[in-house]
Amino acid sequence: MEFPEQKLQRFVTFADKLSARIGHLVAWLVLLLVLLVCYDVSMRYLFHNGSVALQELEWHLFALIFLLGAAPTLKDDGHVRVDIFHQDKWLSLRARIWINLLGTLIFLLPFCLIIITASWPFVRNAFLQNEGSPDPGGLPDRYLLKAVIPLAFSLLALQGVADFIRNLLKLRHISETTQ
Repeated sequence: MEFPEQKLQRFVTFADKLSARIGHLVAWLVLLLVLLVCYDVSMRYLFHNGSVALQELEWHLFALIFLLGAAPTLKDDGHVRVDIFHQDKWLSLRARIWINLLGTLIFLLPFCLIIITASWPFVRNAFLQNEGSPDPGGLPDRYLLKAVIPLAFSLLALQGVADFIRNLLKLRHISETTQ
């Protein structure tokens, strides 16, 4: 049976494009958050007029940026790494690929699975209760924000699988060139 490299590469390309689109959305959310914070601070300190809903919207946007930004950051290799493992002079490319493969299998994917399964009852209850802000003047529909938790970690897991496949393909090509 032939190795399905083209199908795997198509999956990697799909996951990368999805993460890139989400990354662009997150970039716009950052801009919106900056504008809202500037407006909120101006209203509060210049005109003594604050808004609970606006403050809640700010932290809702921050949560969306943080959660949805994880997968695009992984795609762009922007997460924190232990430098000693990723310097050319310390470890070979093959060793670094193996570290990435094992890190994905041992840490990233199980962590995503734990968060997805653990957050599901939390999200379900928020939907069933039609959860909104407990504060007067706060935002309704907080359950929608909570639903982003399993969604974001599913997207992170998808990108993790894509990176795992990408590293497997790199390892395969390295093995072919050294033979």
